[in-house]
Order: sequence, then structure tokens, then C-alpha cells
Amino acid sequence: MSESPEITYIRGDATAPSGKGVKVIAHVCNDLGGWGKGFVLALSRRWPEPEKAYRAWHRDRAHNDFALGAVQLVRADRYIWVANMIGQRGTRTGSKGVPVRYEAIDTALGSLADKALELGASVHMPRIGCGLAGGKWSRVEPLIKERLVGRGVAVTVYDHGEDSSRH
Repeated sequence: MSESPEITYIRGDATAPSGKGVKVIAHVCNDLGGWGKGFVLALSRRWPEPEKAYRAWHRDRAHNDFALGAVQLVRADRYIWVANMIGQRGTRTGSKGVPVRYEAIDTALGSLADKALELGASVHMPRIGCGLAGGKWSRVEPLIKERLVGRGVAVTVYDHGEDSSRH
């Protein structure tokens, strides 16, 4: 491992992660139980399980850990897991600003690192928190470096061709 491990950036689709071995696709969900816009649609086109699990997790939230900062790991395929990370409060930009919650993403990434290390998995993601959640990559990237890369988890971030200009 090099002195300063880095995030690998590639152009492509995070729902088709590259490389060998077990992979976790990580993305940010809201705390309202809404699943219907952005990256989640691409996930649902490929596997029904992550959406089903998220909706059940939200529905039963009185009896589980569903809240900002929580992570739900869902097996989508033999070697692919999806990490539903609750990192946005609501879905709209309003008087309180954008929906993204950096502290929640930070907490979720910490739990994700534990799970990835347990599975011996690499982590794959779009620029989490920066689409509909309205976050800035300059705030999210250091969290990923500290929580995942800093603990030896290999991370690949996928940019769709047309999106790579958004930072």
C-alpha cells in the first residue's frame, strides 16, 4: 500500500462496478423513505432488493436503527452488496439549505468501512451526496479518504461521462 492511498476515479456506471472480488456499491438515501429519483433508479433497474430492503427498513423504523447516519447492507448478487446510507434530511432544498447532512454521511462511512473490511470488499460509488442531495464533493471526498481509504478500503468513484464536470 502506498504512503497516501487515494480514491480511484473512473468514468462509468457505479451499478456495474469493475474489478474482482466482493464489491459494495454505496449511495446516499434520504430519511423520508423516498426512493424514486437519481442514482436509486439505476440501482432498481438492476436489482429489486436494495429498494425493497430500504422501504421495509423505513416502514419498520419504530423498531430498528433507521435514522440519519445509519447504514443498511443489502446483498444484491453473489459478489455485490448495496449500502443504503442515510445521509440526507428530506429531499428538497428549503429554508434549512440543501438536504445533504455531512455528519450523517461521515457516520455512515465509518460503519461502511467496518462492513467492507469484514467482507474483504472494495467500495464503489457515484459522487455520493452531490446529486439531488445538493452536497459539495470538496466536503464529501475528505470523509471518504479518512473513513474508508485511510483504513485500507479500496474506493472507486464513478463519473458518468456527462456528469464529470460537476464537482
